[in-house]
Amino acid sequence: MLSFVENCFSPRTAAFFDLDKTVIAKSSTLAFSKSFYQGGLINRRAVLRTAYTQFVFLAGGADHDQMERMREYLSALCKGWNVQQVKELVAETLHDLIDPIIYDEAATLIEEHHTAGRDVVIVSTSGAEVVEPIGELLGADRVVATRMVVGDDGCFTGEVEYYAYGPTKAEAVKALAASEGYDLSRCYAYSDSATDVPMLESVGHPHAVNPDRALRREATLREWPILVFNRPVRLKQRLPKFSMPPRPALVAVAAVGAAAMAAGIVWYANRRRPPALST
Repeated sequence: MLSFVENCFSPRTAAFFDLDKTVIAKSSTLAFSKSFYQGGLINRRAVLRTAYTQFVFLAGGADHDQMERMREYLSALCKGWNVQQVKELVAETLHDLIDPIIYDEAATLIEEHHTAGRDVVIVSTSGAEVVEPIGELLGADRVVATRMVVGDDGCFTGEVEYYAYGPTKAEAVKALAASEGYDLSRCYAYSDSATDVPMLESVGHPHAVNPDRALRREATLREWPILVFNRPVRLKQRLPKFSMPPRPALVAVAAVGAAAMAAGIVWYANRRRPPALST
C-alpha cells in the first residue's frame, strides 16, 4: 500500500468500466422494457422486439450496423416519452431488475479499486437516466452515458445529444483524465465488446471481460488479460448491511438519460482504490 506521502504526490488514477455484460449480466436499457410496458411507454410488440434484441445482445451476434439500426429504432421509440415518468419508473424498479444481475466479480473489482485509491467510472452507451442510478447503486464516482435531447415540454425529442459509443468513449476517458488529473498509463479499463477497443487501449491496464469474438482475438494478440465473470449476485447477499437509498433519492439521481432505451443503447449496441490486480 502506498504511504501517505506517496498518495499525496502520485498522479490520480481511475478504473473505467463498461456496464452491460461487464458489470451486469444483461443490457441495462433492455432490462427495463417490462417496466416501460407496464408504465404505458411501449406496447407489447415493442416488448417482444426488445426481448429479441436482448437475446441477440447476450449471444454476441450483433454487429456495428445492427447496433446502429437498433439505436435509431430506440431513439424513435422513446420520442415523446415524459422524462420525469421515465425517471420514476427506473427508480421504482431499479433494485428488483438490476441488483440481481450484478456480477459478483465486478462488484469485488470495484471495491478493490476504491480500496486502492482509484476512482471508479462507468462508461456506457445506455442512456443516462438508466446508467446514473445504476452507477450510484454500485458506488461509482462518475458516469459517462448517452444523453437524449429533452424538449421544452419535458419529453424526449427522439434526437441524441451525446452518443457514448466506440471512439467517443475513449474521448470521454481522455477528457476526464485531463480534467481530473488521471494518469492514464496507470489506469484500468474493462469491457466485453470490440467496439470499446479505443477505450481499452487508452489506458495502461486494459482487460477484456466476457469478450465477444472480435475482442477476444484482439486481447489475445495484444496479450491483454481476459476475465470471465459468471456469478450474478445481489449486493444484499454480498454486503449484509447494504441498503438501497430511499426512493426519493433514487428518483433524483435517475436524471439524465434513460432515453437510453432510446439513445445509444449499448446493448446494442468521490472515492478511489486500485487492487493488486494481476496483468
